[in-house]
Amino acid sequence: MTSPPAPRVSALRFVAWFGLVSALGDFVYEGARSVIGPFLATYGASAAVVGLVTGIGEAVALVFRLFTGPLSDRTGRPWPQTIVGYALTMVCVPLMALSGSLGAAAGLYNGERFGKAVRSPSRDTMLAHASAVVGVGRAFGLHEALDQSGAIVGPLVIAAILAAGGSLKLSFALLAVPGAAALFVLVRLRLAVPVPEDYDPQASVSEAKKLRLDSHLPRRFWLYSAFSATTMLGFATWAVLAFHLVQKHVVSGPVVPILYAAAMGAAALAALASGRLYDRFGFRGLMIMPPLAAIVPVLSFSDSVVAVTVGAVVWGTAMGMHDSTMRAAVTDLVPRHRRGAGYGVFTTIYGIAWLVGAAGIGVLYDHGVAVTETVVVVVQVIALVMLMPLLRAGVEV
Repeated sequence: MTSPPAPRVSALRFVAWFGLVSALGDFVYEGARSVIGPFLATYGASAAVVGLVTGIGEAVALVFRLFTGPLSDRTGRPWPQTIVGYALTMVCVPLMALSGSLGAAAGLYNGERFGKAVRSPSRDTMLAHASAVVGVGRAFGLHEALDQSGAIVGPLVIAAILAAGGSLKLSFALLAVPGAAALFVLVRLRLAVPVPEDYDPQASVSEAKKLRLDSHLPRRFWLYSAFSATTMLGFATWAVLAFHLVQKHVVSGPVVPILYAAAMGAAALAALASGRLYDRFGFRGLMIMPPLAAIVPVLSFSDSVVAVTVGAVVWGTAMGMHDSTMRAAVTDLVPRHRRGAGYGVFTTIYGIAWLVGAAGIGVLYDHGVAVTETVVVVVQVIALVMLMPLLRAGVEV
C-alpha cells in the first residue's frame, strides 16, 4: 500500500491558507450575523426572542461538538467532516433570502450554526497538528486574525448593499458568491495537505496504546471549562446588541453592520495579541476577559453613538479572545489523542452557558438596562474568582 503524499505546503502556510478559507466563510456567516437581530425583528421578534434564537444558534454551534469532536477522533479523517461542515454553512445562509417566516429564518440560521459544529473540531485538530511547528498561541491567533478579516469585509458589504437601497434578503442571496469561493479553496487545500497529522509526528500512537490510555480528561481542563462557561453566562450575542441599536434608533440600519465590522477588526487584533500573551504567560493572559465582558452592556446598551461604538470594539476584543486563545488552551489541556473529544466537551459546556446567558440577557433587557448591567457585572466577577484556582496552582501551558 502506498503512503499518502506528504504536505506540499509548510505548517505556517497551511495555517494561513486555512485562515483564507475561514475568512471567506466569515464573509458569509458573519455578514449574516451582523444583521440577524434586525432581520428577525422584521418578522416581529422581540429582544427576548432574538436572544433565544441566537443563543440557541451559539449553543448548536458548540454543544453538538460533543458528538462531532469524538467522531473526528474515531475516524481519524478530519477532511470529510470539515468539508461537509463548511458546505452546510455556505448553503444555509443564502437560502435565508427565501425564508418567509420567523420559523424558517431561525431554522436556516441554526442550520448554519450546525455546520460550524460539524467542522470546527476536525478543523481545530488539523490546526493543532500544525501548531506543533508554528506554536499553539501563534497558530490559533494567526488563524483567528485571518478569519476575522472576512468578518470585517462581510458586514461592510452588507452595509453597502443596504445603503444602496438593497434588502436584507438580497444581501443574504449575494453571500453565495464568497461561499462558493470558500469551498473551492478548501478543496484545493485538501489536495495539497491530505494528512495534516504529518506536521505533528508525536500525535501518532498505535490503536492498542490508544485503548490503554486513560480516557478521562484532566482536572485542570474541567476547572478551565467552568471558568469559560461562567464568562459566557454574562456575554451577550451581537444580535441582542444590534436589536437595541435599531429598536432604540441609536443608529440607522446600515450603520449596524459597520459597527459589527469594527468589532471584528478589534477581534482580529485581539486574537493576535492574546495568542502571543498566552504563549508567554499562560492562563494569566486570560485575566482581562471578565472585565472586558463586564463593561460591554454599560457601553452597548447606551443611547450614545460614541458609547455604543466603543462598546462594539470592546465586545469584538472579548470575542476575539474567546475565539482564539480559549481554543488554544484546550490544545494544551488535553492529550493529543483526545483533542477532538476535548474540543467537543469544552464547547458543549461553553455553548450551553452562552445559550443560557444570551437568552437571559435578552429577557433582562426587556425588563431594563440597569438590571442587565448589574447581573452581567456580578457574573463576570464570579468568573474572575473561578480563574484563581488555576493561577494559584501554577498551571502553566
